Amino acid sequence: MNADIERIPSEIPILPLRDTVIYPNMIAPLQVARKKSVRLVDDVLSGDRILGLIAQKDPTIEDPGFSDLYRHGTAAAVHKMLKLPDGSMRVLVQGLSRFRLEEPLGKEPYLKARVELLEDIVGKGVEMEALARNLANQFQKMISLVPHIPDELGIVVTNIEDPGRLADMVASNLNLTMAEKEEILETLNVKKRLQRLTLLLARELEVLELGSKIQTEAKSELEKTQREYFLRQQLKAIQKELGEDDPRTLEINELRGKIEAANMPEEVKKEAEKELSRIERMMPGAPEYTVSRTYLDWLVTLPWSVSTEDNLDIAKARRVLEEDHYNLEKVKERILEYLAVRKLKSDMKGPILCFVGPPGVGKTSLGQSIAKALGRKFVRISLGGIRDEAEIRGHRRTYVGALPGRIIQGIRKAESNNPVFMMDEIDKIGADFRGDPAAA
Repeated sequence: MNADIERIPSEIPILPLRDTVIYPNMIAPLQVARKKSVRLVDDVLSGDRILGLIAQKDPTIEDPGFSDLYRHGTAAAVHKMLKLPDGSMRVLVQGLSRFRLEEPLGKEPYLKARVELLEDIVGKGVEMEALARNLANQFQKMISLVPHIPDELGIVVTNIEDPGRLADMVASNLNLTMAEKEEILETLNVKKRLQRLTLLLARELEVLELGSKIQTEAKSELEKTQREYFLRQQLKAIQKELGEDDPRTLEINELRGKIEAANMPEEVKKEAEKELSRIERMMPGAPEYTVSRTYLDWLVTLPWSVSTEDNLDIAKARRVLEEDHYNLEKVKERILEYLAVRKLKSDMKGPILCFVGPPGVGKTSLGQSIAKALGRKFVRISLGGIRDEAEIRGHRRTYVGALPGRIIQGIRKAESNNPVFMMDEIDKIGADFRGDPAAA
């Protein structure tokens, strides 16, 4: 190596590097594709095989000048070269010595400069030995956490006696930024280099250990889930042999029975069966399971085929209105007219009765009286203060805790599909950024 360093001339061609720094004693392959760089390597191979390697400050620059390069680099020897079909080449280089750029000598046909070779400033003592030994131990620990670094590299590092060479070897195998790599290259004081690398390696170890911990926890959780699934499958098989059903199967069968008993319209029944088949394929702990389960519960508990028969006895209706309300003759006559038309034309989509008046005059109780006269269930929905149309229309199932609107809830509560609905306090609904309830 000393002989190689001695034959390094003071004027050498400069090969710019992208996103990499070569340290002394480091052997590395390089991809050479730029025309100037290919010409440089060809000329070097026909000469003394010595060139200078300097990293670019900005790797995106295609034709860098001296102002685009760092001031420090590594003199290297080219050992092997392989030309590729596309005109580029792969070269194997070995770093020899650090240097500082002294004077640019030209840009054509490639960069050439006068350089000053630099030597490590090596101190001696117990502290230097402790720093080197600690760095080697930390590096071995890192190797155990990084699969792509061979274990043999740890043995190589342990056997390196030169602290400067040890630092360069560790730096070349660390995941550092370009600025950090260049900082290590420019640090000639070996003690400071070891101290800086100790900090950088400690940071890398912390990241790797945390990553290893996360991976172990994820693997453990996956194994736990797989074990639970395997045990559940075994439990199902045992219960099947014993002629027993597990709770989830019982729940699915119960829901299937409720779907059949609900006497739903055909379209609704198909949707319910589709949802049930989804539940069968889901794990009970899945978030979608609860959403689908709640949706099915609502479908099977709605009174699809339960209704009350209308009692359109005008005389009875008059008697009920007279018993429940004093005076209000015009209102009573209008209600009786409405009931009479319903009696004559049963399939009529009649108008909605709207009661207007100050609080306490009997608007709500008139609705109760109509339901009582017809023999229907009565449902009162107070709309006062509602600002979200989803309160009436119902929430989208994509939301956690989504529920049907007030009307569907009222039908379920009434246990009848034809109750008398009283929409109370419709004058007190409001609109804001969430929507307008009147649109529902």
